[in-house]
Amino acid sequence: MFETSIAGSLPKPGWLAETGKLWPRWGAEGDALARAKADATLVWLKLQEDAGLDVIGDGEQSRQHFVHGFLEAVEGIDFENKVKMGIRNNRYDAMVPQVVGPLKLRGRVHEAEAKLLRAHTTRRIKFTLPGPMTIVDTIADRHYGDRVRMAMAFADLLNQEARALEADGVDIIQFDEPAFNVYMDEVCDWGIEALHRAIEGLRCTTAVHICYGYGIQANIDWKRSLGGEWRQYEVVFPALARSRIHQVSLECIASQVPIELLRLLEGKDVLLGVIDVATDAVETPAQVADTIARALAHVPPNRLFACTNCGMAPMSREVALAKLEALVAGARLARERHV
Repeated sequence: MFETSIAGSLPKPGWLAETGKLWPRWGAEGDALARAKADATLVWLKLQEDAGLDVIGDGEQSRQHFVHGFLEAVEGIDFENKVKMGIRNNRYDAMVPQVVGPLKLRGRVHEAEAKLLRAHTTRRIKFTLPGPMTIVDTIADRHYGDRVRMAMAFADLLNQEARALEADGVDIIQFDEPAFNVYMDEVCDWGIEALHRAIEGLRCTTAVHICYGYGIQANIDWKRSLGGEWRQYEVVFPALARSRIHQVSLECIASQVPIELLRLLEGKDVLLGVIDVATDAVETPAQVADTIARALAHVPPNRLFACTNCGMAPMSREVALAKLEALVAGARLARERHV
């Protein structure tokens, strides 16, 4: 019960990239950068194992950004002439590349990272990919002229890479869709369809991560505007419950999400966010266990997993590691209490 994993990203060491940033500059290039990425991945693999996590990820150490790390391997995208664009319904502005032609993968995207993980741990491994809706919300379109057409094109590429990741030995493939909490009606209209296209033919466990964002100021300000109850999940959870996705990763601790909304995910594994990524305050094991206990009123214990609310990229290594240790200790305490 209550197996543990991270939502996705972990802090990059200073010898790899700028610290404390979502879009950090790399500290090297060429072969030296490739070696540094691999070294950072192995460091975090070992730290996750030492902390006691049940499922291990690469911490997205080889990606400058969780979306653009995938886009860099796609033909038909112009990175040289970025444009300023409001994303997540204009929550914040970003300089983004542009789609200028038909989309096609140049080759494998994350083969090196996946094989590195598989070769160095016997634990189950999870790999994260950006979801189709979130991709189209994070890139400018000068070719397709239709948001849905472009999303389906990206879904096909994601499926191509996901099938290869499964062949590399990845146990869980997770698609990150923070845009699901912004464009709720579109989730039901075409977002789930795009996810199904991305997971077509996969036999491994599939997951979708839907959160309220990294602990950056723009997201913190947005959360303050949402009022005393955050009910975005109420719109998308029923559609996800009917979907072919196996797991749903979501935000819980320190949020205003009504806990009873978890009932809307009947039949799905719930990756419960029990670690707040918007603060450096480290949760106690008791706080983690209490969050799990609240969720148990709405989710069967065999369906409940313990996770972080979102990625931890902007945090310091020390804080992130302490939070991972609290995650594992809290899940252990919750098991003891439940038994």
